[in-house]
Amino acid sequence: MGMKYGIIGCGMMGHEHIQNINLLDGAQVTCVFDPVADLAQHAAQKAGGATVCDTMEAVVDQADALVIVSPNHLHLGQLEAIAAQKTLPILVEKPLYTDPTEATRVANFTRDYKAPVWVAMEYRYMPPIAAFLRRQETVTGGMKMLSIREHRFPFLPKIGDWNRFNANTGGTLVEKCCHFFDLMRLATGSEAVRVMASAGQGHNHLNETYDGQTPDIWDHGFVLVDFANGMRAMLELCMFAEGSRFQEEVCAVGPTGKIEALVPGPGRFWPDHLGAPPTPQIIVSPRDPRGPIHEDIPVDPAVLEAGDHNGATFYQHQRFLAAARGTGPVEVTLADGAAAVALGLAAQESARTGQAVTL
Repeated sequence: MGMKYGIIGCGMMGHEHIQNINLLDGAQVTCVFDPVADLAQHAAQKAGGATVCDTMEAVVDQADALVIVSPNHLHLGQLEAIAAQKTLPILVEKPLYTDPTEATRVANFTRDYKAPVWVAMEYRYMPPIAAFLRRQETVTGGMKMLSIREHRFPFLPKIGDWNRFNANTGGTLVEKCCHFFDLMRLATGSEAVRVMASAGQGHNHLNETYDGQTPDIWDHGFVLVDFANGMRAMLELCMFAEGSRFQEEVCAVGPTGKIEALVPGPGRFWPDHLGAPPTPQIIVSPRDPRGPIHEDIPVDPAVLEAGDHNGATFYQHQRFLAAARGTGPVEVTLADGAAAVALGLAAQESARTGQAVTL
């Protein structure tokens, strides 16, 4: 059977993890838990007949490795509960935590837990972004500026509508954008020293109410980040722009040229009348000789079909399985996950106060 996985949280992203684990050699989801029984049953079926557990503790008892896919504000408490019961390899969805007061608990967990823990920063593993990261230094001659644009659809409905409120998510610049702050840190090879942001709720969810409360989650914004090594990065987010051809556009510029990665959104959202969804691309634009060079970066259709992240979840799981077996490193550490959240929280604070935040 190989590595026996337990899934904690069986919503949409939980199903994506199961579908990708199903594609791995030597791994199988054998047990699942979700407090919503129907979700757990559906996930168990998708896994090919996994055991539906009544408690998280039962999953921990039965599995060789765990994947935490619960709502954001539950991640840290669940990590601590697992540590009190057993020491297993864990892949935990982002964000690692949601409240600045939890940073000390994260540090304590990082110090004390001895098994591999991988924070699920899928965007690193999107094929066009992975190609971008491999080639950025050569193309740019040493990157000086990095920009990331995400123009996408609004937050999708979730069980209990937890993703409509900052208290549950940490705020959009944490919930959604920790991916991008992780990419900034990875691409620059440095840590942020100053963050300036302007963001808010301009359009989405304003006419919705849940238990008498109107959602307060932001849907657009700009974030500027200065890094210790002198590099600068910018994020542009809009969550009412699903008419775009590409969902993510990442661009690095340096003395010798520019490189861009263009990533389409989930294929299931692409309108049928427009034909096949766009293929991911890399664009290399040297200064001399001038002229952009476009390269398609196709993704294996079976991997593409297994989720909404351009194949990234599968490639991430390949590497996590190696780490869980002790044959590969943890590439996205607890320290990486914590730093991305800290940057997102600083951006939330900057946008809230209108002041730059020093880290």
